[in-house]
Amino acid sequence: MRPRGRPRARILGRVNRSPAPAEPPEPARILVVDDDPTVGEVVAGYLTRAGHLVERAEDGPRGLALAERHRPDLLVLDLMLPGLDGLEVLRRLRARPDRADLPVVLLTARGDEADRVLGLELGADDYVTKPFSPRELVLRVQSILRRARTAASAATSAAPAQPLRSGDLALDPRARRAHRAGRELPLTSREFDLLAFLLRHPGTVFSRQELMQRVWGWDFGDLSTVTVHVRRLREKIEDDPGAPELISTVWGVGYRYDPAGPAGQAGQAGQASGGAGRDDAGRDGAR
Repeated sequence: MRPRGRPRARILGRVNRSPAPAEPPEPARILVVDDDPTVGEVVAGYLTRAGHLVERAEDGPRGLALAERHRPDLLVLDLMLPGLDGLEVLRRLRARPDRADLPVVLLTARGDEADRVLGLELGADDYVTKPFSPRELVLRVQSILRRARTAASAATSAAPAQPLRSGDLALDPRARRAHRAGRELPLTSREFDLLAFLLRHPGTVFSRQELMQRVWGWDFGDLSTVTVHVRRLREKIEDDPGAPELISTVWGVGYRYDPAGPAGQAGQAGQASGGAGRDDAGRDGAR
């Protein structure tokens, strides 16, 4: 357990006491799991003022029990927790079919880079590094909630999106299911959104910044988040993830989806749009 009594600024950064968002979104049930009372109190306060219903837990077992017993709309999860660390809580939740798509935002320390990457690989939607701005955390939470609700709305729409096909890849946007050669792919929500976007824009190069904005609607955040999701997606759709043929890295620019199949077309994927940015997709080790 981390020591108590640390200065708030080291954990939260500058705390702005003004109201969080000007226009509160639709209320969501949010579970905040952090063993530091100061962090938990401030984060819960900002989320409550943003119009959400917040429940708190201060250790891993309690947080896991609440997430399993109740169905929160989003989980804010610290990595360093007593009893059960945040990665194990996330791992256990992702192993449950009824919690596999629960949006999760990790709270991490600056030195936890390996844990941040592992958290993303386990299916976390985003992470915030301490010290952080509570207002930024609220904005990220609301961005993720909007994406989740948009996906849910599309899934129940009377006019569902057309299935996407490229070679032996098939995606059903309404059912949120993807298959390759008839085998269902275990994609997280972020991976599904990324693959659907790439299939809709075959042959077009997108920088990581463009992917972050156009796929997930984020105007801020660590670009390595995109790198991790691309790598995870390659592991699930490529024959050889170390030598990818479907999702190519364009060095110094970004990523491009290259259609597979005899005709080299992405079926219902549509025409390419967007453009190349100046982001260097190779600097973080992406291949």
